Amino acid sequence: MAVTRTVTVPPPRGPDASAQGDRTRLWYENVLGWPTVPGVPPRLVVGVAFDVLDVPAEAGCVALERLGAAGQGFPVALQAGRLRLLVAPGSAGELPGLLEWLEWGGAGLDLAAVGEGGFMDAPVPGTPAAGPGTARSAGRCGRGGDGPQGAAVWLRPPEPGREAGASLPTLSAMGTRASRGDGAGPPDLVRLVNTVATQVYRVRLRRAGAGGAARPEGQPLAFS
Repeated sequence: MAVTRTVTVPPPRGPDASAQGDRTRLWYENVLGWPTVPGVPPRLVVGVAFDVLDVPAEAGCVALERLGAAGQGFPVALQAGRLRLLVAPGSAGELPGLLEWLEWGGAGLDLAAVGEGGFMDAPVPGTPAAGPGTARSAGRCGRGGDGPQGAAVWLRPPEPGREAGASLPTLSAMGTRASRGDGAGPPDLVRLVNTVATQVYRVRLRRAGAGGAARPEGQPLAFS
C-alpha cells in the first residue's frame, strides 16, 4: 500500500539562502498561484494545486520514457534520487485503491503519494537542467540529481500562465491534448501508475538478482 512521504534536505543557511528562498516562494505564489510555506528551503503546499507521486528516480525516468509524448505533458521535479511527479489534486487518495485494482497492492512497491496536508521542497525556478527522455536527464537521474546540497530541481518545470489542472495526470485525463495542440497531453492516472509501478518492480528484481550473485548457494533471495 502506498504511504505518504515528505523528504526535506536542508541547504546551507544564511542571508543569501534566505533571500533566494523568499524570491522562490514569491515566484510560486505570484506567478503560479501555488501556496507555499516560508523557510530555507521554502516548501510548496501539496493537495491544493497538485498532489505528488514520489518514486525512485531510476524507475521514474524509465517510466517517463516508456510513456513517450504523454510522459512529457506534466511537471516533474528531482531531489535526492527521487522523482516527484505532479498529478491532479486528490490523486493521492486514489492511489491505494488504484494499485489494488492494477494488482500491485501486495507488492510493497517503493511508490508513495503525497496529498492534502503534505509538502515538497520548492525547486528554484529557472531553466530546467534536462527533460526526461534525453541522455543528460538519464544521467542526472542515475546520479540522484545535481541540485546543490540535495536541493530540488525541475527536470520539467510548470508552465506559467497555463492552467495547472489541465496539465496534470488524473483519472479522467484519457485523451487530453497538450496546450500546443499536438495530442501530447498528460497520461491518465491509471496508465501513469501502472507504468511507474512496473518499472519500480523491475528495478527491485534487477537489484535482488544482482545481490543474489554474491550470496552463498542455497541462500534465498529477499524481495521485501
